[in-house]
Amino acid sequence: MTIAIEEIFGPVFGLIEAASDEEAIAIANDSCYGLQASLYTSDLKKAHLYAQQLQAGTVSVNCFSEGDVSTPFGDYKLSGFGGRDNSLMAFDQYSEVKTTWFDLY
Repeated sequence: MTIAIEEIFGPVFGLIEAASDEEAIAIANDSCYGLQASLYTSDLKKAHLYAQQLQAGTVSVNCFSEGDVSTPFGDYKLSGFGGRDNSLMAFDQYSEVKTTWFDLY
């Protein structure tokens, strides 16, 4: 379905059943986008493991993550503009780092 593979900006909720936690992670990552993901669990160990496995710039666990100016917000894959908003990481989009070596002898 379109809702499962494209970025939908609006009050939309899609539900896809999965036979296992591993299948649920695979379904969530089976997209060319990765702006934000959410997961709900009472198992803190699984929360850390699954948040790490989800290919998303922001992962919310048991909550809605509105964001904060001190935390980076951005994309994975084709989501967003290729950089990060907010936090000190936002400056990276305005700079280009170069290393130059000279042999002065």
